[in-house]
Amino acid sequence: MKLGVLGSGKGSNFAAILRAIQAGELPVEIALVASDVPGAGILDLARSAGLPTLTLHEPRYRTRLSPEVEESLVAALQAAGVDLVVLAGYMRVVKGPMLDAFPRRIINIHPSLLPAFRGIAAWEQALQAGVPTAGCTVHYVDASIDTGEILAQTEVPVLPGDTAETLHARIQQAEHALYPRVIRDLANVLAP
Repeated sequence: MKLGVLGSGKGSNFAAILRAIQAGELPVEIALVASDVPGAGILDLARSAGLPTLTLHEPRYRTRLSPEVEESLVAALQAAGVDLVVLAGYMRVVKGPMLDAFPRRIINIHPSLLPAFRGIAAWEQALQAGVPTAGCTVHYVDASIDTGEILAQTEVPVLPGDTAETLHARIQQAEHALYPRVIRDLANVLAP
């Protein structure tokens, strides 16, 4: 199964996926890594691993791609033979062109136990709400933000004295274990 990975940041979840592939624990191939942020760490990691990369240029919108730019992304993913699109810290909302081209073939990891704390900085939302447990969720991507069908979750306790940084760091550790496992499970089901 071929993955297309989209990210906007440093790429820690991408790095976890790549480590699992290199260790022989994840039987997939990364066909393309794309980012909407020129110079994003995820692109540097991909280039260091010899993987093809794509930088998306979107001058009009901050939180989504214009239909034209998203259609060019779809074309690049299809040309690379991508079977599953993996959002790894991708900070844009996926719209119609992607959803139509890859139905139930786009997944995301979110740093909360959805449906709680959708959107950005979910770990901060969890701390402000005073919940005893936070965590992470892998879900299918749909037309709304963080509302797609849940595939798997991992709980992370909120400890006394936790700060946004300490809680986020523990959630990321859980993400790095959960995401490769879910991708492996999907590869067993979706492999062409």
